[in-house]
Amino acid sequence: MTKGNFPIEKLKGQQTPFYYYDAALLSKTVETLKASADKYGFLPHYAVKANANEKVLKLIASYGIGADCVSGGEVLAAVKAGFAPEKIVFAGVGKTDWEIEAALDSNIFCFNAESLPELDVINELAGKKGKIANIELRVNPNVDAHTHAKITTGLNENKFGINLENLPATIKYVEGLKNLKFIGLHFHIGSQITDNNTFIPLCEAINKLQGELQAAGVKVENINVGGGLGISYEDPDGNPIPDFEGYMSTISKHLQLLPGQKLHCEPGRSVVAQCGTLITKVTYVKKGTVKQFAIVDAGMTDLIRPALYDAYHKIENITSNAPAEKYDVVGPICESSDVFLKDNEMNGTQRGDLLAIRSAGAYGEIMASRYNLRQLPGAFLSTEL
Repeated sequence: MTKGNFPIEKLKGQQTPFYYYDAALLSKTVETLKASADKYGFLPHYAVKANANEKVLKLIASYGIGADCVSGGEVLAAVKAGFAPEKIVFAGVGKTDWEIEAALDSNIFCFNAESLPELDVINELAGKKGKIANIELRVNPNVDAHTHAKITTGLNENKFGINLENLPATIKYVEGLKNLKFIGLHFHIGSQITDNNTFIPLCEAINKLQGELQAAGVKVENINVGGGLGISYEDPDGNPIPDFEGYMSTISKHLQLLPGQKLHCEPGRSVVAQCGTLITKVTYVKKGTVKQFAIVDAGMTDLIRPALYDAYHKIENITSNAPAEKYDVVGPICESSDVFLKDNEMNGTQRGDLLAIRSAGAYGEIMASRYNLRQLPGAFLSTEL
C-alpha cells in the first residue's frame, strides 16, 4: 500500500490523537497561491474558518495575503497572527454587536454585509465610534455549485446573501446611511468545487449584474468571488497543491472587470487541507463474522467531517508493512456515526499501529469538540518535531 511521507519515529513519541501539519507543503501551497494571484491580479484573503491554529495562521500571514473572517474571534486571531487589518474582510449573516465593534476597532478593510438590519446595526455602531465602515454587499447569484447540500451557499433557498432582485434597492439604502460606504460586491457559491467550469455561471451572473448597475450609474470598486476551490481527497500525494492556476485563469477569462476594479477571492480549504493529517493510534482490532474493525483513539470529536458530511478521507497505516486487509476504521464515541471509513484497504493492522487520516488540515482541528468529555486533539507543525 502507498503511504505518505511521514517522520514516523518522531510521530511515535507524541500523545495521540493529534494533528500534524507539514509546514513545507503549507509554505509551497501559499507560494503557489500567491504566484497565481499576482499573475491574474487577484487579491486573496485566506478563509480563517478552515483552520485557525495559531502557528498555521502565522505562517500564512507571513506571506502578506489577506484574511477572510466570519466571527469576531477570527478577526482578533487574524490580527494577532499578523494579517494586515487593511486586508481583512468580515462576513457572516449573524454578526453580533461586540463582533462588529471589534472589527471597527481593528480598522479592517470591509464588512461583507448580508441584510438591511445588519446594515443598520453597523451604521449605528460605526457612528458611535465616529467611523465610516466599508461595505461590500454579499449577493446571492442563485448559482448551483453542485456540491454537498450542506455546503452549498449560492441558491435563493440558502440563508446567505441578498437576492439579486433586492440588490439595487439595498445599494441605495447603504448610500443613505452616513456611516457606511459601499465599496463592492461579494459572492460565494459553495465549497469543494473541483470542476473550474462551475465558476463560469458565477462570472456570467456577475457580468450581467455589472452591466445593469453600470447603466444605473452605480460604481463598484471591488468584486469578491469568494472561495470554493476544492482539493483531491482521493489522492493527496498525487495532488498536494490545488489547481490555483486553473481556477484563477477560468475566472479571469470569463469575468469582465470594469476599469479600476479590484478582484478578490477567499481560498480556505485549498490552502490548508492537504498539509494537515490526523494521526491516531489503533486501540483494538475487533474481528466480526463479516467485518473487522480498527478501533482508534480519534473520534468524530477530533474530525467530524465523515460523520457530518459523509466526507471521504484517505486512511493509511503508516507503521505496518503487512499485507493489505480491509477494515472499518471507527472511533470510540458513543454514536453510530463515529465511523471514519468503511471497508478501508490498508496494511495489516494491530494494536498500537499509527494511522494517518489524510487531507484533514481544513475543517478538522477547528471543528473539534469535547463531546463525551474527551480532550481536544494536540497539534504540531513539522518544524516542531
